Amino acid sequence: MDITIHSSFLPHDDPEASLAFYRDALGFEVRSDVGSGTMRWITVGPADQPDTSILLAPPAADPGITEDERRTIAEMMAKGTYGWILLATKDLDATFERLQAGDAEVVQEPTEQPYGVRDCAFRDPAGNLVRIQQLR
Repeated sequence: MDITIHSSFLPHDDPEASLAFYRDALGFEVRSDVGSGTMRWITVGPADQPDTSILLAPPAADPGITEDERRTIAEMMAKGTYGWILLATKDLDATFERLQAGDAEVVQEPTEQPYGVRDCAFRDPAGNLVRIQQLR
């Protein structure tokens, strides 16, 4: 089989703040931006990886989600336990410094993990955990 990762999903509750983080702080390009208000679906990704994207979407736009489920999703997002993504970079220290200087919420400074990777972590404006590993 020839299967690739095309898009992954992360929820947002403030499209402008998400754009500022993914476009301005991480340097991703905006590939599409549809909808209006908080009901926007924004696709971003690294300029040098046109076939891989992150879809930033309203978390409870599915009409099949109940009000109880919407509240649970909102609570999990507020605690930072709903969505996460793992990114990688050749220069972890420079990436960390750039994000920290941009006022991103630091969860963990660059750390050598006992399982063999060096990484750091941030929260995006929606509370999603963004871990970034050092490429070796």
